[in-house]
Amino acid sequence: MNSLDKDFTAGLMENCTPPCLSLYQPTHRNHPNNQQDPIRFKNLVKALEESLLQQFPSDEIQPLLEPFLALADDRNFWNCTHDGLAVLGAKGIFRVYKLQRPVAELAVVADSFHTKPLVRILQSADRYQILAVNRHKIKLFEGNRDALDEIEPALGVPRTITEALGEELTEPHQTVASYGGVGGGHSPMHHTHGGKESEVDSDSERFFRAVDRAVLEHHSQPSGLPLILAALPEHHHIFHDVSHNSFLIPESIDIHPDSLSSTDELRQRAWQLIEPHYLTRLTALVEDFGNARSKGLSDDDLTQVAKSVVEGRVATLLIEASREIPGRINATTGEIAFDDLAHPQVNDLLDDLGELVLKMGGQVVVVPSERMPTETGIAVIYRYSD
Repeated sequence: MNSLDKDFTAGLMENCTPPCLSLYQPTHRNHPNNQQDPIRFKNLVKALEESLLQQFPSDEIQPLLEPFLALADDRNFWNCTHDGLAVLGAKGIFRVYKLQRPVAELAVVADSFHTKPLVRILQSADRYQILAVNRHKIKLFEGNRDALDEIEPALGVPRTITEALGEELTEPHQTVASYGGVGGGHSPMHHTHGGKESEVDSDSERFFRAVDRAVLEHHSQPSGLPLILAALPEHHHIFHDVSHNSFLIPESIDIHPDSLSSTDELRQRAWQLIEPHYLTRLTALVEDFGNARSKGLSDDDLTQVAKSVVEGRVATLLIEASREIPGRINATTGEIAFDDLAHPQVNDLLDDLGELVLKMGGQVVVVPSERMPTETGIAVIYRYSD
């Protein structure tokens, strides 16, 4: 599968030659519920085709739909889904993302990809990663408050101590001595020299250093997610001492996942640690909005916000997770026009505003409805007053 974090950071979703096809649907992890998923997927692909036919000839449509149709017939794929699915397609682009939370069914053809559901996932404050380590190997997990899945470490991340240290891995220094003389009937005795236990500890420390550097570079920095260490208590101190990963939270899970009965038990332990950080971040965002409002540096009027976004004034944009406002925005003037989302050139205004803010270096956070500080579905904090 494609990496959502890496693709978004690389700007892949911004470089779409219209028409841009976006498909979302909830999926199921287990049989028999997952049997309905490919059927629903094909229905959504049909909706994409019908939308395309409003503007494009059949010979231009077919190449765009071929990878969608191939995915629909991939049995192995549909047997290993998560809770949601996002598929983006355009000329030269086809991306498939398994999602850890359900998304509403949606099939949109527009001038840009419909990314709000992905922004919601990427900008959600409840996401985290878990690094499970022992003296021999690592595992990586990614999750949120509702789901947790093991993920494949990126290339460049050592999975085992042998892979990390290679020829530098310490070998036990052993000699063999025979006592009692030749033919004395005594068995050889093995002696270990050089402080074997200290050498093992040194190897563990070097292994942890290598893992820490690689996870920071290939996972923590691209995603910006908090990282939880899951390891035996005797490894916590060593790893935290050598770590330079600012995303590693002080709290740790004091057991290796291999000793737990299920991944869900690991998720529950992780969420106990992450929830206070999650609530603190949301509270701080709402307080920042309130403070900015008292200084005239905030807004929740969609028309005014749109103009401010294209002017580059928005530092932070809060979007209500469950809200959609169909329409179009003029990326030069900020003028908006409300319309029907079923139209090929119409997207979600909140989605488009989020993309523009991200392009201009602003922060976008998709906030649960119950935590939004406004009733309009949007809230912004300005960099400066007009």
